[in-house]
Amino acid sequence: MTTKSKLLIVDGMALLFRSFFASAAMGHYIRLADGTPTNGAQGFVRHVLTAQSIMRPTHLAVCWDMGAHTFRNELFDGYKANRPAPPEEMLPQFDMAKNLSQQIGWKNFGVKGMEADDLIGSMITKWQDEADITVISGDKDLLQLLRPSTEIAFTKKGYTEYDIYTDARFKKEYGIEPIQFAQVKAFMGDTSDGYPGVKGIGPKQALTLIQTYGSIENVLTSLDELKPGQRAKIQENVDMLKLSHELATIQTNIAIDAEFSHLIVPSYEPQLFKEIEERGFTLIAKQARSLYTLI
Repeated sequence: MTTKSKLLIVDGMALLFRSFFASAAMGHYIRLADGTPTNGAQGFVRHVLTAQSIMRPTHLAVCWDMGAHTFRNELFDGYKANRPAPPEEMLPQFDMAKNLSQQIGWKNFGVKGMEADDLIGSMITKWQDEADITVISGDKDLLQLLRPSTEIAFTKKGYTEYDIYTDARFKKEYGIEPIQFAQVKAFMGDTSDGYPGVKGIGPKQALTLIQTYGSIENVLTSLDELKPGQRAKIQENVDMLKLSHELATIQTNIAIDAEFSHLIVPSYEPQLFKEIEERGFTLIAKQARSLYTLI
């Protein structure tokens, strides 16, 4: 019997932002000789190296957003409109992180007009039968992607602690199928992503509605069973409810331009991290040596 492959999918943006703000809060930008800050990019790479040493994947993919404008902005002007622009010190680190990822031998993915979440969802659909999949992110929206072969590892503390959700844990805690989570989000909205859902319906009510009726359509056909206040809120916001569901739903059918074999985890040669160190990324080289006993 052949052992099933293990695919680690990394939400590159989530780790880059997390690493940047964790160190920027203390003023640690860790600059190159020319003054370019590297704290987010180095933190991202160190996080992935550590995750790889803990989770031991056979295959690895890193997913990126490709600019702020996506198809969701075409659907709704307010989508993520309230998010501040990245700090100036972070701007050079987007390409820096992708370039480092590529140099190390990790496979980067990004599709213009789509979010990293949509690529992650599409990878899970494409490779769920070929591998056990772990996704590293900080984005709870990804809960809708859980499958028996897929788990989501939410970043918790440092580079080593995760809050891991499996398909079974989600069903036990939420009492619904993971695929239904986007319908819960449609009712409750998402202030971070900037869509309102149904004003006046919070997370608990939203979850209860989907637990009870199973879907948005079933709620709409059963409005006469709801309390007058709740019924009125939904009736006044039907269009936004349906739009919010569209915004909350992660795409799972984007064409992924790669074969599974392209994602095999590279073997690390000492020279690779020596070159990275010579370019000024000393923290990455130090981390690699400590984890992989590179000379």
